[in-house]
Amino acid sequence: MSGLEATLRAVRDRGAKSFVPYVTGGFPGVDGELLRMLAAAGADAIEVGIPHSDPIMDGGVIQEASRVALQRGTRIGDVLASIVDAAVEIPVTVMTYANIAHHRGYEAFCDDLARSGVDGAIVPDLPVDEAERFAALGAARGIDVVLLAAPGTTAQRYRAIAAASHGFVYCVATYGVTGARDQLSVTARDVVTAVRPYTDLPLLVGVGIATPEQAGEASAFADGVIVGSALMAPLVAGDPKGALRLAEAFRGEIL
Repeated sequence: MSGLEATLRAVRDRGAKSFVPYVTGGFPGVDGELLRMLAAAGADAIEVGIPHSDPIMDGGVIQEASRVALQRGTRIGDVLASIVDAAVEIPVTVMTYANIAHHRGYEAFCDDLARSGVDGAIVPDLPVDEAERFAALGAARGIDVVLLAAPGTTAQRYRAIAAASHGFVYCVATYGVTGARDQLSVTARDVVTAVRPYTDLPLLVGVGIATPEQAGEASAFADGVIVGSALMAPLVAGDPKGALRLAEAFRGEIL
């Protein structure tokens, strides 16, 4: 069992819920120190996004963060170097798009992650039918390849996603891209309920979790919550202290 899965299971086994903050790698201020501060704020794991020129899953905040990061010349190696520098004792997973890993070569990409101490790779556009080889290469190196379960999927598809995902299943809370919503979507519970019969992996909810209160609602039926745009918004606005205060507030509501 990988470090990522073991950590999330341990949180669940003690009756608690996991908090996983997301930050965009290469954005100014997203460095080893920030990752250490997120860990100190109570994160159970951290998700670091590899910036992409066409982030199809991401809304305006993370799109802007990715644009700035790429404009600064950020490469995969720079993102991984920040993870190495952080040297946090909690699992770190990257979020990337399939063509980044494919262009590098799945095996070489997994080697890069393993050398950097990365525990997982969340790949939102990786079709479940193509996940087996990538997941096997990752598993051989202690890296979980995490798949997403989205609203409106068939039971057969949920079963396949649950079987192919490693570490945890990322349950997408709402239709559309990442970003703040006025309220927690009713589809969040629906996705968790639909996936639960097919796996014992931890089920984490993400996308559209805008407030600590919404995160608390989601943690009532999921095993954990992933928060991205809500934390990146103050970073994009130049307020890293505000982002950390917000991370602490999210942690306080995810019980």
